[in-house]
Amino acid sequence: MESSTTRKSVAVYCASAEGARPEYRAAAEELGRTLAERGLGLIYGGGKAGLMGAVADGALAAGGHVVGVIPHVLVDLEVAHEGVSELHVTSTMHTRKALMAEKADAFFILPGGYGTFEEMFEVLAWQTLKIHSKPVVLLNIAGFYDTMLEFLDVCDRQGMLRGNRGILLVAQTADEALRLAGLG
Repeated sequence: MESSTTRKSVAVYCASAEGARPEYRAAAEELGRTLAERGLGLIYGGGKAGLMGAVADGALAAGGHVVGVIPHVLVDLEVAHEGVSELHVTSTMHTRKALMAEKADAFFILPGGYGTFEEMFEVLAWQTLKIHSKPVVLLNIAGFYDTMLEFLDVCDRQGMLRGNRGILLVAQTADEALRLAGLG
């Protein structure tokens, strides 16, 4: 069996909420299951609620290796997923994000809110600064990110993305995301 240090892993950023459409949860579960079936590890925010819980549960149900990374303040609020393969408790959100980024071979983004947006834009900014060269793939489930993608196109046309618009890859399914990331 492959050790967790040699296994390719995908960091998934997503909501701790369910969202308004059942497609969001279904996509999260499918992504987790697909990662496990392909022998890829899941690294995520360590929560048991919402899409975070769904992606973890999908991977676990398919026998996958799931690494949760959660700051102690959230563990204290009793939102940590106790059933994951590994649970890393960090002192701050900053150390959480750094550990997730270090362990990941790619970053996938499902629907989410401010925290998800912040995590996505941070890894995109890091890529433009050459801090990493890992693929960043947005799963645009049920058109959730359509207007944001339109806004990014405007930013690009206005010269604000310096030709880096294309580093945010866009997929509709887990299989497509894996192909775009070079992992499947």
